[in-house]
Amino acid sequence: MAISYSLLLLTIALTFVNAYSKDYYYNTKKPSLNKIDSCWRAKPNWSLNRKALADCAIGFGKDAIGGKYGAIYIVTDSSDDPANPKQGTLRYGAIQTKPLWIIFDRDMVIRLKNELIMNSYKTIDGRGVKVEIGNGPCITIQGVNHVIIHGISIHDCKPSNAGLVRSSPDHVGHRRGADGDAISIFASSDIWIDHCFLARSSDGLIDIIHASTAVTVSNNYFTQHDKVMLLGHNDDYTADKIMKVTIVFNRFASGLIERMPRVRFGYAHVANNKYDGWKMYAIGGSANPTILSEGNFFTAPNDNSSKQVTKREAKGNWKSWKWRSSKDAFSNGAYFVPSGYGSCAPNYTPSQSFVAVPAYMVPAITLNAGPLNCYVGRSC
Repeated sequence: MAISYSLLLLTIALTFVNAYSKDYYYNTKKPSLNKIDSCWRAKPNWSLNRKALADCAIGFGKDAIGGKYGAIYIVTDSSDDPANPKQGTLRYGAIQTKPLWIIFDRDMVIRLKNELIMNSYKTIDGRGVKVEIGNGPCITIQGVNHVIIHGISIHDCKPSNAGLVRSSPDHVGHRRGADGDAISIFASSDIWIDHCFLARSSDGLIDIIHASTAVTVSNNYFTQHDKVMLLGHNDDYTADKIMKVTIVFNRFASGLIERMPRVRFGYAHVANNKYDGWKMYAIGGSANPTILSEGNFFTAPNDNSSKQVTKREAKGNWKSWKWRSSKDAFSNGAYFVPSGYGSCAPNYTPSQSFVAVPAYMVPAITLNAGPLNCYVGRSC
């Protein structure tokens, strides 16, 4: 009898321990590491295998490999010469024709003298240091592919003056001046922007235009800005119908007004993002785009006239536009106006595909949006 009673107590104790262990794992591990971060962040040797990051994207930008098959290039000089960049500067690495994985030897604030024109097969990787680009022209990704930008702060970007800017070792051309976007993606594909801080720029924070496609924007922290993210050049530029963009795990924080994103043509999958409010609207469009909002966490502003998540700028009837909300969470009176009929599924390839988590988990999995505090020899 005593033995049976002891076994019963042991069984109850083990059940409690197992239940506690599962609950502890669930609460401390899973919510804090989304599908992208769980691919690399928990590994203490991330700095010895930086290029493994290139395998971690999801969504339409999954195939962006950046400088995965190139050498490591170390930025040692924060200065900038747009026409004749010095070796060791960010611009010198960014314009090379060969693949490069660009890292930084120390904390660095870079004030560009003209727009930084990226070449194909480049990764800018700010992990392990604090890198800022700001208070001048910022980044242009034009007519190229396979670019990854990870772990840097891009803020207070300004329009640039007309002038000579080098875009490759063999070509320097006259530029008419950039608009003041933090990141401008123009006629490019296979682009991944991850874990960046973006704020307070003269034009957009991220503009994706001129038939760019295969783009993922993930784990970024957006704040203090008006026109956050534009997908599409203008309502007459029908070449943008090929555009496919995934916007996932981002934090749209305080001081934002509109365009999170605004989509003209093409397809946008907006999933598992946290919206802390907006002044005008969160998700908008104007030329019959298809938008799937899935598993987002929307908190409306206190202004009763701005509770609606969506805004359509339509000359005619927009009720046939495919805009859907699936598994979203709404607070403080936020609401989404759906439209259209038929499937809004992103139709990802198997390698691009991911399952959006329930919206209640979004505050946890976006908690570390923006650049991470990574230290060599320790997990991030």
